[in-house]
Amino acid sequence: MGMSENSSLARLLLSSAGIYSPEALDRIMVQRAANPGMKLADAAVRFGGVREEEFLSAVARALGMEMVDLSRQNPSPDALQSLTAAAVNKFTVLPFRIEGNILTVVSSDPFDTVAADGIRLASGVVVKTALAPKEEVEKAVKKYYGVGAETIEQMLEDGRFYVEDNIGAMTKIDVNEMDEEASIVKFVNQIIAEADRQGATDIHIEPQETELRIRYRIDGMLHKVDVPHQLNRLKNAIISRIKVMASLDIAEKRLPMDGRIGMRIGGQDLDIRVSTMPAAYGESISLRLLAKSGSFVKMEDLGFNERDFAVVDKIIHRPNGIFLVTGPTGSGKSTSLYSFLSEVNKIDVRIMTAEDPIEYHMAGINQVQMQSEIGMTFARALRAFLRQDPDIIMVGEIRDKETAEIAINASLTGHMVFSTLHTNDAAGAFPRLIDMGVEPFLIASAVAGVMGQRLCRRLCPTCRKEVPLDMKYYTLDVPPAKNTVFEPFGCDECTRTGYKGRRALFEVLDVDEDIESAIVRRENASVIRNISLSKGMKTLREDGWAKVFAGITSVKEVMRVTEDQ
Repeated sequence: MGMSENSSLARLLLSSAGIYSPEALDRIMVQRAANPGMKLADAAVRFGGVREEEFLSAVARALGMEMVDLSRQNPSPDALQSLTAAAVNKFTVLPFRIEGNILTVVSSDPFDTVAADGIRLASGVVVKTALAPKEEVEKAVKKYYGVGAETIEQMLEDGRFYVEDNIGAMTKIDVNEMDEEASIVKFVNQIIAEADRQGATDIHIEPQETELRIRYRIDGMLHKVDVPHQLNRLKNAIISRIKVMASLDIAEKRLPMDGRIGMRIGGQDLDIRVSTMPAAYGESISLRLLAKSGSFVKMEDLGFNERDFAVVDKIIHRPNGIFLVTGPTGSGKSTSLYSFLSEVNKIDVRIMTAEDPIEYHMAGINQVQMQSEIGMTFARALRAFLRQDPDIIMVGEIRDKETAEIAINASLTGHMVFSTLHTNDAAGAFPRLIDMGVEPFLIASAVAGVMGQRLCRRLCPTCRKEVPLDMKYYTLDVPPAKNTVFEPFGCDECTRTGYKGRRALFEVLDVDEDIESAIVRRENASVIRNISLSKGMKTLREDGWAKVFAGITSVKEVMRVTEDQ
């Protein structure tokens, strides 16, 4: 490190910044001597007791260097072109602007002369260093060079790829023969690992006319992934690689296909479901990420209010009856069902589930995978279950009259049945079953309760900000619990979205005599809803407002996921 070899010079440099006491300087020197190979700047930040921004701006003043705010200022395109991703990653600097033959790079280490010399030798330009905090530099490098940029660059340089520009031309590459360390493999793994790190549930890889677009679904919302622009030239290779991983036929490009990939990332098993679909510019691929060892959400952590918790707890411990969970796709119905099952999963209870697909593997429960192509349907599995002496049965979904009738039959012969239905709210479950052709008196006597649910994004606790409640949004008849609410702001913790994770909203409908007689009279959903509201049921929106006042979520989220009754 040229400069920092000499400790008296290092000391002089640091003291010139004018922010360190002699004791702090001693401490930095001692620690740095104790950790050979530690850079002077790192030691100064870690052991000097001064925030990184202060250290950098003091050094910038002393040495006449420029400070750059990367959240506000963007590097120029020609500067970005001037260095390869490999060089940028090697030196951890971001090329920022070019004037004549002077290249300004942003670094978090004011004393690092090696990077400047290396770049000067490699590209023959004069290098000026500007300063920004380490995290900002790393984030910007990821943003402008994209996930896996170095890998892609390496591939294009190796010339292993013969690339044709017209759509649908095969890239001349036999994915099977590439060595395991091959770059395409590495790139696909990087995309999946990054998705897992950000907590994405889905990855969409979509060939467009001029780019290969990659998006992650995080907390139910899609976010575009920054990927290197050259990626488009390798799209066929990437798509083929994913198909090989999922054991799909790479020659078949005209039909949709489904497969699965098993991976280990950071010591945990990931089960990935793959679906391909031929689109205009190549195959669109969707990956659904499921953690095998599903960390089950305990029932008390689902976020019920006291009344709902008590009602649900009573229903799931009944000896018989049907408990239905309703809501659109991706509203967390499976998560709730798994948490109820783990609650009642005791050594003296036999539980059987019919699922399509099995999302989480749960100890002590007999889970059965549906396979409609060989006739293994929900109805068929349910019939067989009744000869298997279960106490509790879970059916993934009630889709037709046959399944509904067997489920009702099972509950009337002394089994507890859990299942899901696609309806808008809890009360809508009854008309839905009647539409399927089930007799109302059977529904009334079998169904013990219905729970409606939605997922809304949870505010990031680090950066949410308190604002006055705008009454024009408030939609309930009861006065608001307080006159302030929280709104999203956005910080590094939540990748600038203002939200981190999700929370469920619930409405729980308990079937009593009044509701039974309304079902038998074939009343519509709103009549049934009103009866249960009069008995203390809270609607999804009321539960949402309670969570808004508790600072868990924002008004916009609740309005987005619930409809006004």
